[in-house]
Amino acid sequence: MPTQFLAQSEVLKTERARLLAQLDELGFGPNGSLTYDTNFADSSQVTAERGEADRLAADLQESLVDVDDALVRLENGTYGLCERCGKPISEARLEAMPTARRCLDCAKLP
Repeated sequence: MPTQFLAQSEVLKTERARLLAQLDELGFGPNGSLTYDTNFADSSQVTAERGEADRLAADLQESLVDVDDALVRLENGTYGLCERCGKPISEARLEAMPTARRCLDCAKLP
């Protein structure tokens, strides 16, 4: 791994741990879904809260996939290169968004 990306590696690992902790706090089970207390009465409020928790967990999972993908790119030497044009992604962009896959110019394209 290039030394210029050591800081990003630590940021990504810290973010990964944070995301996993948040999923654990939500009760995200090993089977890939949220677990709930079966003794709790099922009311419309509980159903609404479950829906919100499901959406939050999906967002956290998506972020976790992005972080894991960035860590793989670090390992295989493609981190910091735009997946569209192949040019280097600016350090400022990677600092602001360590999981960035595209340079700023390509990110603006559809």
